[in-house]
Amino acid sequence: MLHDVEAALTDPCLLRFPWRRFPFSGFVAMAAALATLVLDFLATQFYERKHRAAAAAAVATTTSPLSSSSIVRASSLPSQAKMGDNNGHANPEKKQTPRLNERILSSLSRRSVAAHPWHDLEIGPGAPAVFNVVVEITKGSKVKYELDKKTGLIKVDRILYSSVVYPHNYGFIPRTLCEDNDPIDVLVLMQEPVLPGCFLRARAIGLMPMIDQGEKDDKIIAVCADDPEYHHYNDLTELSPHRLQEIRRFFEDYKKNENKEVAVNEFLPADTAREAIQHSM
Repeated sequence: MLHDVEAALTDPCLLRFPWRRFPFSGFVAMAAALATLVLDFLATQFYERKHRAAAAAAVATTTSPLSSSSIVRASSLPSQAKMGDNNGHANPEKKQTPRLNERILSSLSRRSVAAHPWHDLEIGPGAPAVFNVVVEITKGSKVKYELDKKTGLIKVDRILYSSVVYPHNYGFIPRTLCEDNDPIDVLVLMQEPVLPGCFLRARAIGLMPMIDQGEKDDKIIAVCADDPEYHHYNDLTELSPHRLQEIRRFFEDYKKNENKEVAVNEFLPADTAREAIQHSM
């Protein structure tokens, strides 16, 4: 800084000017030199910032996974970098930029979002007769699984307090809503237990009216539409009386050790079940 000031003060133009004729001539000369240095410093900072901003914008445009034009520019960079001057010599000032991997760009542009089984899964084109069911609880399980409405995952609600297990696979119909603000519940009769979280096609064959702690909590009785042993059933009357008594007794007893009252009324036919599903859709 002092060197620049001395150089400015010893400038030939400044020396030839008749400073002695004016008072404070030395002070004015120094102020002029300092002003020149300040303006030069500010101009340098301005152009450096402008250059850095332009370089950052170019990098962001080149690496953006959402810009299709960036792939074209990236693919053309190697060929441009190989080009030299008119004499065929390589241009050392042009730096070769590595080509962006198109597969990486494609994977970055995709968003991985898990589907919600209640809201995103279709109920099925055959509803309310034949519909999709998301299984929450496996046949023979003592674990009470249920849908977590916020995440869409199947969570463990509790272990049954009574020494009983679910007689059949139990779940819900997607895109339905009942009076308790939950999807409509379904008990699916089939040969084998299935994993919680999967879904299957089912056919309604009846309705079990139920009151759980004073609130309506009806259950659809259905059969798996793709199980050769059960898919031909169309109504509850085709089942054995023992099977219906087994289902009724389970729901009457599975909350007794929790001091919760559950009442099961007489089973209703398949037409009533389809009407209930249609009403909840």
